[in-house]
Amino acid sequence: MKKRFCRREEKLLQVLFFILSFALIYQDASGQSLIEEKKEFPRADSLRGSLRPERTCYDVTFYDLKVKIDTANQSISGTSRIVFKTVEEFKTMQIDLFENMNIVSIKSNGAELKYRREYNAVFVEMNSEMKRGSAGEIVVRFKGKPTIAKRAPWDGGFTWEYDNNGQSWIAVSCEGMGASCWWPCKDYLGDEPDSMSIWCNVPQGLRCISNGKEIEQQQEKDTTTSFHWFVHYPINNYNVTLYVGDYVSFGDEYISRDGSKLGLDYYVMSYNLDKAKAQFLQVKPMLACYEKYLGKYPFWEDGYALVEAPYLGMEHQGAIAYGNKYLTGYAGKDYSKLGLDFDYIIIHESGHEWWGNSVSCKDIADMWIHESFCTYTESIYVEAMFGHDTAMLYINAKKKQVGNKESIVGVYGVNEEGNGDMYNKGALFLNTLRTIVNDDTKWWSIFKGMCDTTFKMKNISYENVAMYFCKKTGMDLLPLFQQYLKFTKIPVFEYKLKKIKKGEFELSYHWVTDVKKFKIPAVITTTENPRMFLKATNELQVTNIKLKKEADFKVNDTLLYVDIKKLK
Repeated sequence: MKKRFCRREEKLLQVLFFILSFALIYQDASGQSLIEEKKEFPRADSLRGSLRPERTCYDVTFYDLKVKIDTANQSISGTSRIVFKTVEEFKTMQIDLFENMNIVSIKSNGAELKYRREYNAVFVEMNSEMKRGSAGEIVVRFKGKPTIAKRAPWDGGFTWEYDNNGQSWIAVSCEGMGASCWWPCKDYLGDEPDSMSIWCNVPQGLRCISNGKEIEQQQEKDTTTSFHWFVHYPINNYNVTLYVGDYVSFGDEYISRDGSKLGLDYYVMSYNLDKAKAQFLQVKPMLACYEKYLGKYPFWEDGYALVEAPYLGMEHQGAIAYGNKYLTGYAGKDYSKLGLDFDYIIIHESGHEWWGNSVSCKDIADMWIHESFCTYTESIYVEAMFGHDTAMLYINAKKKQVGNKESIVGVYGVNEEGNGDMYNKGALFLNTLRTIVNDDTKWWSIFKGMCDTTFKMKNISYENVAMYFCKKTGMDLLPLFQQYLKFTKIPVFEYKLKKIKKGEFELSYHWVTDVKKFKIPAVITTTENPRMFLKATNELQVTNIKLKKEADFKVNDTLLYVDIKKLK
């Protein structure tokens, strides 16, 4: 099944969402949304990020990628066969490949095709008009020295390293930068192939690990070895990867709740084998937790794999990069300060198999869908393993890492993702949403339904997510989504207490937000009620409450991510 909604459904959804949210976005506000900002972006960004006719005219169905690694020169060469279905009649199509990579030729059915390059975009002229509904393919031969990652995985490109035994150790990471930094493709997140074949040729004695299932190995006449991998599912381009090194491997098996068996494969440096066997015992309890709350592992036929990498980590589909050095926490640091004993990289990057790899965004501006939901999934694991109270402490510890200076949602159509607050602020937003739903049975049903059924193997947008939660909860949550995701400030609960008589106070309160018509309950503690939901809006409200003393009144900011301001 192709990872997208049909165009008619998508158009209807966009019209409905526009009608519902117009008044929320376009208004005078003290906090500024990225939608309101007048930013200028270079043409190169628009070519990369926009859905131009040269891109929307075709739909990729399959990639056949063949790459040869030259370790001595830190270069690569190969072919990318792009199989597609014609959506609209066209003569010119756009693919993508960075300028520093050379195109040797582009052919279709053996015939040379003309092309022109503009920045990192490549416009290919077909020899004849492609008719709507027809199938086609092009084969791009390429070579060059791909971008070298300076600080993988945060920038992107190839990492050329040596292991402790002096053997070449190579890996790719390109989230944000994009797959076109090293191989020719349609580098747009909203178009994923249904499946993919990956061949990698490496010097003798080295091994290549890639996405999906290993199909075969071939010893070539030039003493090199070719490794063939096949991905049986849709895959977003930045997840396509290669690991080359002197790997040893071992395996295990996870048994699902329904009795089916999932293969677990681990590829590590030989000198870390014993450490890996101990550290990776965390995988099966984690998979059991995620299966309960998120649904079965999405890429069952391909299996689950961890691959030791020369950088910290990355969520490469079916071949997760692991570089946490077999330490607890994040590179040995416990940012929660709770002393929890688990490997952050295993737990977080595995969560991306559901959030990012199965449920994927269409435009990088909605990368928050990947990161917010995955970061929140960490707290699900903590709750399952250590209890609810510890999970609340864990997720609230993330507050100190939130800047609240830029929008979580980026600018659409220009290859711009939102602010890094998408991780921690996004998770805190989801914890707030859980509190507002105030029914854990419903909450977990909605949460699991999002990635296990409704959006499984689909590319989605901000509008899809917001409307899904509105529909499933029966609540108008659009102002909430707008405030937390498209504006910088979080809601402020302003209140004032005035003693009326002994044991009774007058409470005045309201929400201060950028979005109008904002209404969510405030969670308060009084003398008689330790957890009281108080209906609150932007309008000032007044009510009387029972309190023995003013100090007995508290606004709970552990269940909601809000600021609190007491007025005099």
